[in-house]
Amino acid sequence: MEKSGQRWLPRLLLLAAMSVTPWLLIVYCHRSVFDAPPVGSPHPPSQLHFHSLQEAQLKKLPTTTPSRALSAAAGGGDAHRRSNVDVDTNANDPCRGRYLYIHDLPPRFNADILANCLHWYQWIDMCQYLANAGLGAPLDNADGAFADRGWYATDHFGLDVIFHSRVRQYGCLTNDSARAAAVFVPYYAGFDVVQHLWSNNATAKDGTPLALVDWLTRRPEWRAMGGRDHFFMSGRTAWDHQRQTDSDSEWGNKLLRLPAVQNMTVLFVEKAPWTDFDFAVPYPTYFHPAKDADILQWQQRMRGMKRDWLFAFAGGERPGDPNSIRHNLIRECNASDSCNLVQCRKGEKRCLIPSTFMRVFQTARFCLQPPGDTYTRRSVFDAIIAGCVPVFFHLDSAYRQYRWHLPDDHASYSVFISEEDIRSGNTSSVEETLRRIPQKVAEQMTETVIGLIPRLVYADPRSKLDTLKDAVDFTVEAVIKRVNKLRKEMGDQGASSARGDVLMQTAAKATSKVRSDN
Repeated sequence: MEKSGQRWLPRLLLLAAMSVTPWLLIVYCHRSVFDAPPVGSPHPPSQLHFHSLQEAQLKKLPTTTPSRALSAAAGGGDAHRRSNVDVDTNANDPCRGRYLYIHDLPPRFNADILANCLHWYQWIDMCQYLANAGLGAPLDNADGAFADRGWYATDHFGLDVIFHSRVRQYGCLTNDSARAAAVFVPYYAGFDVVQHLWSNNATAKDGTPLALVDWLTRRPEWRAMGGRDHFFMSGRTAWDHQRQTDSDSEWGNKLLRLPAVQNMTVLFVEKAPWTDFDFAVPYPTYFHPAKDADILQWQQRMRGMKRDWLFAFAGGERPGDPNSIRHNLIRECNASDSCNLVQCRKGEKRCLIPSTFMRVFQTARFCLQPPGDTYTRRSVFDAIIAGCVPVFFHLDSAYRQYRWHLPDDHASYSVFISEEDIRSGNTSSVEETLRRIPQKVAEQMTETVIGLIPRLVYADPRSKLDTLKDAVDFTVEAVIKRVNKLRKEMGDQGASSARGDVLMQTAAKATSKVRSDN
């Protein structure tokens, strides 16, 4: 009887292995299909009237976006970097789990791009905006719209250098990538794509992104996690980096279509709504505080502003965009005694002067923020810096974009009015909607907005804040949290794979035993 029991044991093991194996295959196939990278959508053309095409793209999207696969498609190896908990045994180390490693890239990917600043645009010399660590020239405060220091003529697409400069003064840098929670790639992607945006040469547009991927994927730092702990910044929008074909005439480069890039965390001032590996960070404003006191004093000043206007709008129409509601808002604002309007027409110089609209924002309770060429714009953050509550008309103007920097409770700091309601006229006017908000609620919203200022500004990289965190601090924390999550998922998958290997080995041994017994 005992011998018979021994004979049955291998058969039972074989049956158990065979019953589990199909489920392992089902799980594997499920992840392969449903976790695959989402298919991109066509990129807008060079006319820059992106909004209508974005709307068409969004309507084609499923209600839920598939998450990106964790496969090592871009060259991920099996030499996983040890976690910070394993490496940094000193529990009192304030940088434990927060270390950053910065790649020392060849100058082709940053310094050489900056050296070409004179030729980025045909109609303006952009080199002037690279002064003062990328902040630009100091702004004149003759009319008192700003503070006497900390305000600069910053280009709204100039974040590449500012972000890199701020990361270089991060308090937990390391030269040992094995200790790093994340790896920063100082590639000036935004400035790079600008060099070729108006050219008809797809090879030139894609040359640097392809060279970067080739360089990164050969590095040992990449093999540790297949690039999933890497991140980089483009000061442009995602729309400039997702060309779908190799046509010379199509807008932008194909940076976002490269598999290696999809393994990284990519930062833009505006992300694509259908991808989950890119994230939006605030547009740079004109305010770059050098110390905590600069922020605290500005916040106090905004709290004391007399806001005589119920709402305000600064911007121009979009006559070539059938989806734009700007003409509706301009018409209503112009007809209201409670709205302060700065209408920007082509060639009008006052709209190029920052103090023009900053004064308008500082004296209004609510600021209208309709989409422009894309869903959002720098004006959103200029208004918040001025203590003005933003009024949004599209969910992708802020709520689906700046999740790392803006509160989840959207109603606490903003008002939402659907642009469909504006077009159809089936809702109350903007003014009536805003007047229904109780005064105390509106004042609390203003206070919430003013409280957001530190996390939305980029501090002067030549100095350092003491206790307050700026937009870069919040971004780095969020990136590390995301990388830790990916690292855990990779570890869980590795453990699951190892269990599957053991099970298959057990099944093989059981089969061999059965055959030998027979």
